[in-house]
Amino acid sequence: MRQFASDPPVEERVGEALRETDATVATAESATGGLVGSLLTDVPGSSDYFDRSLVAYSYDAKRNLLAVDREILDREGAVSRPVARQLAQAARDTADTTWGVATTGIAGPSGGTDGKPVGTVYVGVAYAGEWGSGTSQTTVERYEFDGTRLECKERFARQALADLRAEIETRR
Repeated sequence: MRQFASDPPVEERVGEALRETDATVATAESATGGLVGSLLTDVPGSSDYFDRSLVAYSYDAKRNLLAVDREILDREGAVSRPVARQLAQAARDTADTTWGVATTGIAGPSGGTDGKPVGTVYVGVAYAGEWGSGTSQTTVERYEFDGTRLECKERFARQALADLRAEIETRR
């Protein structure tokens, strides 16, 4: 199953873009459980640009490993725009990389609500600009996918890589 089948695959295109821009990346993953990092490291030579993947599945892990605000978790829930933003920024900043990528979502088959159905994911991408330049920024997008739990996880991960690639392209 490949929702985002391409030639070459998105993980290879991301790797090429990171190499060409002399950039590095770290991930903070919840719903994808490390799959984004796994896809990145499927590419030979990924140690040139991939630093780490932090899997923070529980609320406690999000708070303890990545300092996600307790108040935001309490008010918005883990599957939310502000949590995806904080996760992406924390991945970037704790690893001191150019890019941080985060996923937080509901892969199912249960856990969805009317406002956040199964298949909902927030993808955060954080960029570190030069110190003092004011160019650091973070984007967060919400998506909804259909499919089984495993299909949703793969779609979430591949969407995160597609979003990262799109952000890298805007910086060229």
